[in-house]
Amino acid sequence: MKNISLIINALLAVAVIILFVLVLGKKSEKNIQTVVEGKNYVATTGKLPIAYINVDSLLSNYTFAKESNEALIKKQEDSRLTINTQARQLQAEMADFQRKLDNNAFLSRDRAEQEQVRLQKKQQALQELDGKLSQQLVQVQQKMSEQLRDTINKFLKEYNKTHNYQMIISNTANDNILYADKAYDITAEVTKLLNERVQK
Repeated sequence: MKNISLIINALLAVAVIILFVLVLGKKSEKNIQTVVEGKNYVATTGKLPIAYINVDSLLSNYTFAKESNEALIKKQEDSRLTINTQARQLQAEMADFQRKLDNNAFLSRDRAEQEQVRLQKKQQALQELDGKLSQQLVQVQQKMSEQLRDTINKFLKEYNKTHNYQMIISNTANDNILYADKAYDITAEVTKLLNERVQK
């Protein structure tokens, strides 16, 4: 009786293995079709419906990003020039004040104190201007980053209507993806299409 039970269990195990092999064998020959939230996604077994974009490469080749970066650098240089010019003027005035003070060129002590207060106020105003210009640059940089992110995100939504990826991943300096087949890299295509949109 135990032998019959053992034989039946062995036959059932072999049958399950055969069914398992047949089912997996058929799936590997066909496309795998999955349903997620009522939508059908079809992926061939050769390539998954995901892609990635190398963000560093995209930003260095995307015309809008390069132009935005150049505009930001120009604003930084203009701010630095304004501050440096006013700082040099203030430094010259302070050196002149010190020279007059050393030579007793002021008519009165009161007049020397007035000039010292004026120079201190000018120095404080210059520091405030430096802080204000720095804050403006940060705001401009944030706005440019948001515009850049928005243009790329809007484009990818349109792009994906015809490419049907379930996921597009960003990869910055190989931080997010340690290894991926080049077939999943859509950076060059996306950069080319984004640049064509900028030219239009």
